[in-house]
Amino acid sequence: MTLLLVSVFVIGYLAITLEHSIHINKTASALLTGVLCWSIYALMGTDTAHQVSEHLSHHLGDIAEIVFFLLGAMTIVELIDAHDGFSVITNRIKTQNIKQLMWIIAILTFFMSAILDNLTTAIVMASLLRKIMHASDTRKIMVGLVVIAANAGGAWSPLGDVTTTMLWIGTQVSATGVMSQLILPSLVSMIVPLIYLTFTLKTKSNLFLNKSGVSSSVSVSSRNTMFVVGLGVLLFVPVFKTVTHLPPYMGMLLGLGIVWLVSEIIHKDKDEETKSKYSAVHALRKIDTSSILFFLGILVAIAALESTELLHHFAEGMNKTLGNQDLIVFVIGVASSIIDNVPLVAASMGMYDLATYPTDSKLWEFMAYCAGTGGSLLIIGSAAGVAVMGMEKIDFVWYFKKITFVALIGYVAGAATYLALYNFMH
Repeated sequence: MTLLLVSVFVIGYLAITLEHSIHINKTASALLTGVLCWSIYALMGTDTAHQVSEHLSHHLGDIAEIVFFLLGAMTIVELIDAHDGFSVITNRIKTQNIKQLMWIIAILTFFMSAILDNLTTAIVMASLLRKIMHASDTRKIMVGLVVIAANAGGAWSPLGDVTTTMLWIGTQVSATGVMSQLILPSLVSMIVPLIYLTFTLKTKSNLFLNKSGVSSSVSVSSRNTMFVVGLGVLLFVPVFKTVTHLPPYMGMLLGLGIVWLVSEIIHKDKDEETKSKYSAVHALRKIDTSSILFFLGILVAIAALESTELLHHFAEGMNKTLGNQDLIVFVIGVASSIIDNVPLVAASMGMYDLATYPTDSKLWEFMAYCAGTGGSLLIIGSAAGVAVMGMEKIDFVWYFKKITFVALIGYVAGAATYLALYNFMH
């Protein structure tokens, strides 16, 4: 069973990466891979059908949280965009220099990601770039930088990345500890790619949209209201989670309900045809459902590997083979760009106990950094990457050629910074 399961996963993964060469949509490959992996587990595994169903239901709950979060965030962003709300920011970006814009976007993404989370921030910033720049390879590179900056910003905040949140909830790290120890390595992992692109990026002229030529039938007050309310509910999501201890997707759905209500009130006096363009129903039709289903398929496939304990054995195998703990954690970060970082970190949390490695140990802090930023190495290595993959139609091979090396030098530089600081302080 193990060999067949791994073979199906690898073949499915290759089909996703070679989407444009084999002319099969990555969503179809992901869904088939996910269902086939669970089918093999159900038919050939040692667990009973009831046990397999229980495992599937358990994982589906976790996956649904991410899917509903993504659905809510993308709809809110589409509603803001429908009301031309992002012009509040885009009209204030006066520079026509691509490289200056790159620094502005990257730094803004880094700090927004720590406050919101890397997924929401990537969606918002990718939407901003679509308003500012024409579709081009340069815009795709900027979006790739957004993925790097969003994951880097999420790694040092307890609310910025799901793996850091897991370690924080499990008391492996404290909020103050992870923020103070990881902000500099995370910043380095974003600054190094930024500097590299500043000197190597070749730009063309006329990349900016003519903002003054963008017309909108939405009043200035409606536009500003939707922008403030939309951004406000996104910022409220981590607050809601902290206060209620409910999962983040509940806060996101609450936010969607509020934005939906406000949009209905703003346009209540307009005729149905005019009002429909600014409704949440219209926004739901515009979001990329295909990318959400792709996300579902790939996570379901990885859940099968976790349920059969293949990921746990993989983590144990690294422990025995590599030996050096820092190297193990570094490799876990690289592996998280191929296999979802959540089950990898969950397996690691089960391997190392708090009695041996107490809160804010080097192991946990370095793992928070590596698992948070390692996903930037491949486009499907993080939720932020998957989201913008659908929005910008970025394929796996293009990202690998243009962004992977840039992300890798940042990842290595940040890891070296953390280890150097730790050795200096201890």
